[in-house]
Amino acid sequence: MNLYVRYNIDKTCRVILQEQLDRLNFKYSITDSGCVKFKGDIPFSQYCSLRSQLDKYGIEIVDNKKALLVQKVKMLIASMLNNCNIPLVKISAFLSHELQESYRNISLIFKEVCYISIESFIIIHKIEKVKQLLVVENLSLTEISFKLNYSSVAHLSHQFKKITGLTPTTFQKLAHRKRRFKTLAAVN
Repeated sequence: MNLYVRYNIDKTCRVILQEQLDRLNFKYSITDSGCVKFKGDIPFSQYCSLRSQLDKYGIEIVDNKKALLVQKVKMLIASMLNNCNIPLVKISAFLSHELQESYRNISLIFKEVCYISIESFIIIHKIEKVKQLLVVENLSLTEISFKLNYSSVAHLSHQFKKITGLTPTTFQKLAHRKRRFKTLAAVN
């Protein structure tokens, strides 16, 4: 038997973070941008313990300013794509406004830390979202194109093929065939 699950990585990380903070009896609040605001100072030993516990789950405490900015950019992009809430303004203007920083500076720091441009990062993550919408949600390319704010289905298809090497339709057929094969194998 196969069990297919869908999960929200942001929500999962938030729950783990809350559990670890509660375990250490911290008084805190968590903002949407992933910032934990403590009601007072925390002892260094407890900070180290928290860091160690979170590290077990692959959750990293970001200490330096550049890494923090990059983390905020990634969270804004992930939130935007997960909610299919892509702003109608340019992404550069959106990020500048949200982070209160010049896009030039954001872009330079992002590339320095991640070795990839923000635009390429967004395209790669949009294509991952397209894959999910094609296979799990079973949406049409027109619906996906609209939902992710592509200028056209042709533009979406071109980007998809450039990143994956497959057309969206071919990818969808292969994914459905693979799922059907796994289901048949599990039955037998």
